[in-house]
Amino acid sequence: MSVTIIGPEVESRLDWMALTEALEAGHALPRAEVGDTLLYRGDDTLLTRSAWIDGLGLAVKAAAIYPGNPARGLAAVNGAVNLFSDATGLLEALVDFTVVTKWKTAGDSLLAARRLARPDARKILIVGAGAVGRSMVEAYSAAFPDAEFTVWNRSPAGARAFAGATGAAVAEDLESAVRGAEIIATATMANAPLIRGDWLQPGTHLDLIGAYTPAMREADTAVFERARVFVDARATTLHHIGEMMVPLAEGAITEGDVIADFYDIGSGAFARRSDDEITVCKNGGGAHLDLMTARYVLDAAAG
Repeated sequence: MSVTIIGPEVESRLDWMALTEALEAGHALPRAEVGDTLLYRGDDTLLTRSAWIDGLGLAVKAAAIYPGNPARGLAAVNGAVNLFSDATGLLEALVDFTVVTKWKTAGDSLLAARRLARPDARKILIVGAGAVGRSMVEAYSAAFPDAEFTVWNRSPAGARAFAGATGAAVAEDLESAVRGAEIIATATMANAPLIRGDWLQPGTHLDLIGAYTPAMREADTAVFERARVFVDARATTLHHIGEMMVPLAEGAITEGDVIADFYDIGSGAFARRSDDEITVCKNGGGAHLDLMTARYVLDAAAG
């Protein structure tokens, strides 16, 4: 059995809407088994994230993280996703780490927005001018073709560069930008909340993407008190990321207030109920999403 090696050139074959459909189909299969490992050598790290979904296969996403590489003119993170056959365990593909991570991360939040944002939403705010924010412009444009994008960034220079690359308008004041947005995506490295719950207007949908450790938060507790709360996966968010851990510890919300995750799509629970409610979804990622995305990428490459 030959092994397919897939690099960035595959992106011309990928489609954001088709990816969300693949993610939805993946969550209709038996719940994934997942596991992560970390190995260290000084400041260097080897991260592996593994998942097995009955009917879809196995994936091991390996990333070598070398913080000193940028000084050498090299990327700090390099890796690949090893995709194995569900039936035989044979290696089917090696998929570029960056491709899977980009499409998984943005596709995750796009799936949430397709279910939770108002279909007529047009005014979209991106908070954070990095690579994930740019991917969200691509992703949201597929589902909201008439969208008008605005970007806010701590560094005005970064916001201007983002605007030049994407055509987004630049917001100088975050509060005003949040109050005027219908969809908001946060993709920052913030350790303290940037988004305040009392800024959110009726009908707003908020995708929280950036925070991924217990010390990180992008939204304050009032966001969770005002909104109907969703997550992509309870297992990777509730007790792992500050975004969820803090309001739970404060008693502002309970686990029962988290209405649904992607495994509840089939029941109809992962959905907006009215035009004026505020919705928030925390994107926590997970190796099961890497597996679903890598399988979609391999299928698209073969097609």
